Amino acid sequence: MPEHLLGRHEISTSAAMEQLGMSMGRGLAAGDVVVLTGPLGAGKTTLTRGIAEGLGVRGPVQSPTFVIARTHPSIVGGAPLVHADAYRLGDAAELEDLDLDLDGSVTIIEWGRGLVDQIADAWWDIEIERPIGEADDPENLDLDAPRTVVVTRHTQGGL
Repeated sequence: MPEHLLGRHEISTSAAMEQLGMSMGRGLAAGDVVVLTGPLGAGKTTLTRGIAEGLGVRGPVQSPTFVIARTHPSIVGGAPLVHADAYRLGDAAELEDLDLDLDGSVTIIEWGRGLVDQIADAWWDIEIERPIGEADDPENLDLDAPRTVVVTRHTQGGL
């Protein structure tokens, strides 16, 4: 991922979220691991759709919540995309049991914070923040409400 994408990004629409993902995807390669964190409806899958387009992989990209992981092969001769969801996993051992091809793929793990450090030496951490809805309905939010995307790089033993 290009270094200029590190830091905070203010995203105003879902189209802008996909565009950010495309920029990220163009700079990712086999062996890159990306952890996506954010509340439900924040735009994790939308960002992943953009990354997939930037990588040139076969879609459609959908949330892997119920299948745990999906593999999208490259249509341009590059690395495949593995899109996993760790939300329902109990611990890093369950993530490791998925036998993801971390070296041969670009791997995106939603809800993987605190788990991925057990299976990868380095990873990109992307946190998506969004305003919450009314106190009685936190999911009541316009899909194009502004988001803040924070991109950091982590390695075992520090940043």
